[in-house]
Amino acid sequence: MASILVIDDDNDLRTVICAILEDEGYQVNEACDGGEGLDRFRAKPSDLVLTDLIMPGQEGVETILELRKEFPEVRIIAMSGGGRSEPGSFLGFANKLGATDTLEKPFSRDKLLDTIAKVLN
Repeated sequence: MASILVIDDDNDLRTVICAILEDEGYQVNEACDGGEGLDRFRAKPSDLVLTDLIMPGQEGVETILELRKEFPEVRIIAMSGGGRSEPGSFLGFANKLGATDTLEKPFSRDKLLDTIAKVLN
């Protein structure tokens, strides 16, 4: 089964996402911000990176750019609830910078799994 790195500063959401993915048989690694996520990916590359866009420390946009530069073939799903702005604007920007697909928060379990399956296949 595929391996997935989940990067999100929201510990509760990250825990739920990881539990869903592990229940589906995915190998899961996690990080609380982009810097930690990059370190973890460099140490143990994953088949897919699922990253939040708005985080303290290193944000998701910077993380996407660095991943694309170092690992051009990596598949990335960007997630955002938008913060003070419309989530679509952040997600559209993430697509332009190299995200393979996007998820607008909040999303359902089925939407998460369907998006992951689409990106991995």
